[in-house]
Amino acid sequence: MTTLTGKQIPVAHLLALRQMLILEMKGMKRRGRTAYAILKSDYGLKGSRETVLTTLNVWRNHTLSK
Repeated sequence: MTTLTGKQIPVAHLLALRQMLILEMKGMKRRGRTAYAILKSDYGLKGSRETVLTTLNVWRNHTLSK
């Protein structure tokens, strides 16, 4: 089992939200706030679901390429 520490925790949270957003766009539902709403309110992202996903993809490619 892998333990996440320090700066890894927020990165893992954003990656999980990205996957949740992809599933929401395919039609999956969940209780509570949507990943889209969480990303907009907590991270200040703006635009449509597609725009937010594109922004997350660019961030992920930049972060994981380091």
